[in-house]
Amino acid sequence: MSQIINLPWLSRSIEVIDSTDPTLVGISGTVVDETRRTIVITTGSKEITLAKDTIKFTIEEEEINGNIVGQRPEERIGKTYRRS
Repeated sequence: MSQIINLPWLSRSIEVIDSTDPTLVGISGTVVDETRRTIVITTGSKEITLAKDTIKFTIEEEEINGNIVGQRPEERIGKTYRRS
């Protein structure tokens, strides 16, 4: 697993590649905020709040399963993750 999971995600490009809600697949934008359970992105002039536990997404071409990053950003940055 890449180190991107341990870096801050603000201002990084994100794309949803899988979701329990099919209308979210393919959405891409820039991360403007992150909480324990959500990621807020901008897509042009629109802000979209995504629930982490319902999506799989890419940041810098690295796939991340939202289920494994369900903590606050400051906790996620220092955490060690198992390889999957």
